[in-house]
Amino acid sequence: MGISIIGTSHSKVGKLEDKTVYDLIVDAGRSALADAGITGEEVDAVLFANYNATDFNSQSHLGPYMVEIDPSLRFKPCIRVEAACASGSVGVYEAVKGIESGRYKTVLVVGAEKMTSLNTNGVTNALAKASLWPIEGEQGYTFPGLYAELAKGYKAHFGISEEELNDTLARISVKAHTNAMQNPLAQMQKGSSMEYALNLSDKNPMIAEPLKLSDCSLVSDGAAAMVITTTERAMELKDKVVEISSINMACDYLSIVEGKRHNWEHEAIRRAFNKCLEETGLTLDDINVAEVHDCFTINELVIYEAIGLTEPGKGREAVLDGSVYPGGRLPVNVSGGLKAKGHPVGATGVSMHVLLAKQLMGEAIGIQVEGAKNAVAINVGGSGATNVVSILRRVK
Repeated sequence: MGISIIGTSHSKVGKLEDKTVYDLIVDAGRSALADAGITGEEVDAVLFANYNATDFNSQSHLGPYMVEIDPSLRFKPCIRVEAACASGSVGVYEAVKGIESGRYKTVLVVGAEKMTSLNTNGVTNALAKASLWPIEGEQGYTFPGLYAELAKGYKAHFGISEEELNDTLARISVKAHTNAMQNPLAQMQKGSSMEYALNLSDKNPMIAEPLKLSDCSLVSDGAAAMVITTTERAMELKDKVVEISSINMACDYLSIVEGKRHNWEHEAIRRAFNKCLEETGLTLDDINVAEVHDCFTINELVIYEAIGLTEPGKGREAVLDGSVYPGGRLPVNVSGGLKAKGHPVGATGVSMHVLLAKQLMGEAIGIQVEGAKNAVAINVGGSGATNVVSILRRVK
């Protein structure tokens, strides 16, 4: 059974002072239903993705709030999903599996996060709760610190010089900003430069060696939503149809510092991606555009290798030869990614799917990858513990 997207919505991303988390949810949900051309009456369930409104907004138990989107959702299943930064794609995963099982025919998936209500320390502490608390967060590890462990492990395992790694990460950062400048919904609307990204300064301090501020994603408010149903029904309702042809989830050990998994690669992503390729009959060369989880620049680099874009330890080559830029072999994060589009945690996975669906329909928000027929979304929770990979295809 095919599962397709029939409606999408995506908010502006940034510090949205005039929007509460409740506003973000309702606006996104209503807009997606309107885009689908249906009402809540035709929705069988709502999946709501959110990481930590408990800390950010003093509000738990937000699943039932989905009823505010449309009164006809009253008495229907409204389920809140939490998987750290992968919450959004886990919501999509559960929605797809619910339709495949026959339990639902049509599902609304909403992702939202309102992070800017806390100061930097508050956000850092709230995010740290997605680590293995007793041996990471409680010991003072922040997420920049955990991804610094990935960067250091990668550098040591492959014998990469400090200068080379710094240069590669700076190029990835600058690419993100350049792409985001063409995305009207992106948080960062100004470019960066190699001079800025390469060098420490008052405006670009070291956050967790070797990661500077320019290597880190943003603190963001935002929401995205989509309506999914059977491809058969989508074909009847829509002139343009994008199918979620495969979605796979692979979990690994929660801790990156405990030593139970490699701190230089993402084996779980590789496994999930390869399973998606197997299920769709596609190869990497058939994928035309990707949105991947660049919470930190090092993560984008390691993902290049996990999907086979380069050999292990050679991810830099994909940057230097232009493969991951618009017009390259596989444009990555043409939206600006988490680094520059923004990272409203619970919304991020839904955002990836929405942006790629619009790409494949030829209605890109920002840079259009011409002729794109197949896309991949790679969403990561924690320091590589929850990993969801989706392949989307234009089928009409």
